[in-house]
Amino acid sequence: MTQQRMNHVHSSRHLLKKFHSHLRTKIESGEGTLPVRSSRGAVQTWDGVLQGEQLITMSCTDKITRWNVLGLQGALLSHFVEPVYLHSLTVGSLRHPGHFNRVMSQRLECLGPLPATYRRNQPLLSGLSVSGECRQPGKSLCVSVNWTCGDGQLEVVNAATGRKRDSGTPSRLCKRALFTRWARLYRKLSIHASGPVDQPLMYCEAKMAAGSYQTAKQQWLRSLQETGLGTWVKKPPEQESFLLQD
Repeated sequence: MTQQRMNHVHSSRHLLKKFHSHLRTKIESGEGTLPVRSSRGAVQTWDGVLQGEQLITMSCTDKITRWNVLGLQGALLSHFVEPVYLHSLTVGSLRHPGHFNRVMSQRLECLGPLPATYRRNQPLLSGLSVSGECRQPGKSLCVSVNWTCGDGQLEVVNAATGRKRDSGTPSRLCKRALFTRWARLYRKLSIHASGPVDQPLMYCEAKMAAGSYQTAKQQWLRSLQETGLGTWVKKPPEQESFLLQD
């Protein structure tokens, strides 16, 4: 091996080691991720996206790490229930279980005390022993299917537009649909988290009113920055700035 090649390998290993626990973003229209290098994080806007800028999305591993602190329920449902944590996680192809566990642990190790009911969750991790043909790398299909107990039928969604494939109407999982159902329960229970229940509700304000959730979230994001693991890149704020009116 030439000296130039050896230097290249050494440099690549150094970069991999440097960013192995770093927050990462998905590669648009492809497979794989890239480390978030900015310490401040990118500020995304819908105007920029409409003009051709890439919409940045955090990686699946990052989202799982987030769930291990904040729970699966999100900000809105935290008004009603305590955090819901994963008990176990099964990965279809798990060649490096030690690395996966290490990434999960290192992103939480410097996190300080959290509000009551929140904790650092460590789900059990396992992989599948699959024999025969392995999955070939390639672009993901642009389709999503959702169903929950009580639904009359499956809903097939165009993942590129977020709309149902058969009718083109918004999915029952879109922010407005879920917020409508949340607001109905919010008013029924008369929980005064962000003002009078008979006033129009703004989606982002309802989320910010979840005090303990937001405190835990800010503590976790701050710990990531302080340990040099990167800054969480938020989606354009315009998508959460809408009113729900009867």
